Amino acid sequence: MTQTEPDMKMRILYAAKKLFARQGFEGTSVRQICEEAGANVALVSYYFGGKEKVLHAIFEHFFPGRQLSEHDAYFAHPVQGLSLIVREIIRFSLVDRELSTIIQQEMVMNTPRAEVVISFVSPVWSKARNMLEQGRKEGLFHYESLDQALLFVMGATLAHKQIGCIRPLLSPQDLLADETAEHTLHFILKALGAPGSPA
Repeated sequence: MTQTEPDMKMRILYAAKKLFARQGFEGTSVRQICEEAGANVALVSYYFGGKEKVLHAIFEHFFPGRQLSEHDAYFAHPVQGLSLIVREIIRFSLVDRELSTIIQQEMVMNTPRAEVVISFVSPVWSKARNMLEQGRKEGLFHYESLDQALLFVMGATLAHKQIGCIRPLLSPQDLLADETAEHTLHFILKALGAPGSPA
């Protein structure tokens, strides 16, 4: 049975995502991607135009932040909007560990591809900043510095990414996406003095 073009493209993207996360972008060859995908080595150039464009296509297909506009109703309310962002970032990073790892690698190492990553990630954090700013104007959030509030939200939302470094300090069970999201969100909203947060 022959593979259709969309099937083969997706196999290449899944293979590249897996290998980029495991070996890094620089440590992964086009040949390795094609071997993992069971594809002819010429297909990366044919379908995507090279390895760099494969990375871009991975974000186009798998990064959930590109769907922000589908949630405009949430963003009319700062608490709901910020809550959605925090929940979805945590769920994404715990469910799609491969793409989450790629983002972390490219950003921490400030690679030539970091600009591509930023172009996808930045709109999500810009929306979080907007929610914080709007929430303060409406008297829903209480903080002194917008920049510091955003850094706090980012730090709390991404803290679980450092679990490898602090594993001995934590309980042995794995982090569950929904539970982690709810605990983190509770912590953030309480710190911001959001309505309904426990004192």
